[in-house]
Amino acid sequence: QKVSVEVLDHLEHLALVDFRDSEGVERLQKAIQFADQLHEVNTDGVEPMDSVLEDRCLYLREDDVTEGNCTKELLENAREKVEEYFVAPPGNIPLPKLEERDTFLQGS
Repeated sequence: QKVSVEVLDHLEHLALVDFRDSEGVERLQKAIQFADQLHEVNTDGVEPMDSVLEDRCLYLREDDVTEGNCTKELLENAREKVEEYFVAPPGNIPLPKLEERDTFLQGS
């Protein structure tokens, strides 16, 4: 199933993800194909659930801190950081024009 340029544009703006290359478009198409399998499941007469455990009482566990003071190590994983904060996702990134993305969709 092909992804239209308009859908691609909409998804990029919602997720701030750049599908500029054919690999990104191919991954998106595979994800859509996988999700389309859900349409084959017969859900007639099945009431929606809030949780798969809605018939049980859920208890909160204690939040026991077992490690700490590892800010420096954690920030080493950051692609971009400002002071002691992760910068994610990069907001207001310039996305390619619709015409540019059309070439990637043609090749996939």
